[in-house]
Amino acid sequence: MIETGSVYQWIDSHAHLYKEEFDVDREEALLRAEQAGVHKIVMPNIDHTSIDAMMELELKHPTKCFATMGLHPCSVKKDFEKELYLVEQWLSKRKFHAIGEMGTDLHWDKTFWDQQKEAFNIQVGWAKKYRLPLIIHCRESIDETITLLETIANNKLTGVFHCFNGTIEQANKIIALGFYVGIGGVATFKNGGIDKVLPALDLSNIVLETDSPYLTPVPHRGKRNEPAYIPLVADKIVELKKITLSDLHVTTKNADSLFNLTPHTR
Repeated sequence: MIETGSVYQWIDSHAHLYKEEFDVDREEALLRAEQAGVHKIVMPNIDHTSIDAMMELELKHPTKCFATMGLHPCSVKKDFEKELYLVEQWLSKRKFHAIGEMGTDLHWDKTFWDQQKEAFNIQVGWAKKYRLPLIIHCRESIDETITLLETIANNKLTGVFHCFNGTIEQANKIIALGFYVGIGGVATFKNGGIDKVLPALDLSNIVLETDSPYLTPVPHRGKRNEPAYIPLVADKIVELKKITLSDLHVTTKNADSLFNLTPHTR
């Protein structure tokens, strides 16, 4: 019998809790997360449209919700320099917990691939400058992103490849670069492929996430995701790795350390 995840304190290392999908019950979702043992939530930015709502939520819940600053690759268009200028302005104003959500995406549109690579390199530069971790998105572009990172990485650069769904070979390259792999709802999918990778991953290289409101874990797949579902991800990892929830709790320490999750002075 699997232990209940709510006994432990978890961190959702990737949740867009500020999005409109939570407008009707955001406070209730936070309460459900707390009841499930999820006591800290990292909120990756998307673009200029998400900043105000993200900041407002962090201001309201400074010990639970932690903002990051970056430009999502799906928001990299012809005018991406304007978006990056705004990101840079915010980074110069105050402290954040990471640069992100940034990265690459070859799923929907390959039109702005060159711009995505340029935006990636610029944001890596900011991660180095401000000594912040990166939250890397790499949908259908893991190999390309690893190659990009290998050319500019150093031993001080770190972060997480969020929503990891690659191979053990790819995971090993990511870990060798000093990065974590973010494991979320895909781990519970029947054909997610992570069941073949997770047993070989050391717990010291994993952080947990939901990517709320997306990628909802089984048995809620098809409905809106939320941070309270982190224990479902945890239970699946426990099952696949044949460990205990107590063993898996190191992932909370991983995320706490990576993102320096203490409320920042405004």
